[in-house]
Amino acid sequence: MTTGNRTCVLIPSYNEARTIGGLVSGLRAMGLAAYVVDDGSTDETAGIAEKAGAIVFRHTRNKGKGASLVEGFGRIVKEGYDRVAVMDGDGQHSLDDIQVLMKKMDETGADMVIGSRMGETSKMPFIRICVNRFMSDVLSRIVGQPVPDSQSGLRLIKREVLEGVRLETANYETESELLIKAGRAGFRIESAPIKTIYQGQKSRINPITDTIRFFKLLLKALFAGQK
Repeated sequence: MTTGNRTCVLIPSYNEARTIGGLVSGLRAMGLAAYVVDDGSTDETAGIAEKAGAIVFRHTRNKGKGASLVEGFGRIVKEGYDRVAVMDGDGQHSLDDIQVLMKKMDETGADMVIGSRMGETSKMPFIRICVNRFMSDVLSRIVGQPVPDSQSGLRLIKREVLEGVRLETANYETESELLIKAGRAGFRIESAPIKTIYQGQKSRINPITDTIRFFKLLLKALFAGQK
């Protein structure tokens, strides 16, 4: 696969033994290096990922998705990659859509491309549609750029963004923090339509704790924007 840029894939994972091996093998077949951060899994996620050819970092305890992203980004930047695709480890993303994001970035010159599932929501749980649209609308206003699917776990990011943004959170709000800080730093954010494969995956987002964290992030961003 020719992309014109040195690209790898980061997969923050927690108890994804059922799907991680197939994902890593598929990425390796595409010619992409796979970095897996095993966030304190109690199953065989790390061993299966390593056997399939991934570079694996292990947390001895669960630290949160954001902490996994921050560690992965730091390691990948040190390795000299030009851009990194981030995807979830539960098999809900099509590997083919990584190429969709790459094409969009090449065509537009965007610094970050977010995979958008909002063009086809027939298989998405209704409550998730409502929450996603609300959060995406709020974030788009703060970021100053349209982000129709701000909660998407599939995204492509240039190293300049990772070097220019300091992330301070450690859980699910980290993805929103990255969008806010990248947008406010002047980086260009685009979106591209992707498919989502629903196989009965249960969201690990805590509806109370993670919602509070999200609103704290928004309030901090709003007050920072008024200074």
